[in-house]
Amino acid sequence: MFGRFGGGGAFVAQYRVYPVSFIDRPQLENGDKVILPPSALDRLTRAGIDEFPMLFEITNVKQKKKTHCGVLEFVADEGVVYLPYWMMQNLLLAEGDVVKFQSAKLPKGSYVKLRPHTKDFMDISNPKAVLETTLRSYTCLTSGDSILISYNNKRYFIDIVDAKPAPAISIVDTDCEVDFAPPLDYVEPAFEKPAEARAAAAAAAAAA
Repeated sequence: MFGRFGGGGAFVAQYRVYPVSFIDRPQLENGDKVILPPSALDRLTRAGIDEFPMLFEITNVKQKKKTHCGVLEFVADEGVVYLPYWMMQNLLLAEGDVVKFQSAKLPKGSYVKLRPHTKDFMDISNPKAVLETTLRSYTCLTSGDSILISYNNKRYFIDIVDAKPAPAISIVDTDCEVDFAPPLDYVEPAFEKPAEARAAAAAAAAAA
């Protein structure tokens, strides 16, 4: 049954998931906020969960995949939630699949380690500044996720490698230290060992 809620002061519900493109809200791809139905706000308020930002754990029960998100509005059709497509990809979800939503409390983040998928992200004039600006559209980060960053009409995917003090953190009103791991497509320069270099030079000289 969709829109089912648990008691005990917690919010638990199941929804069919669709991408935000279905409601012509492509700007929501740049962030982690979702669109829930109006009944969700009513039930959250009744459960005493009325602090903003509201945070949720989303679970694809079949695939045993989970992540976390914030909410922007409560205007979705009943029984439906609209997610950024990158989030659906992280959760291995297809259109119309069922997800479990549960209210969550996450610690404020103090540290996050990120890994760009491609090294061209590091070629941006100030990647850390771009990242800090983009992350203002996010409420939380979950280790193991890949988030989307759009800059100068290009899309970059960034892995969340590590987060502290917990695998899932809130990044709202926090001074979170950001560290970078080498990009996935980074290749270390090949350095010859001195002995190998001398042998190669000797062989070249002998062949001359």
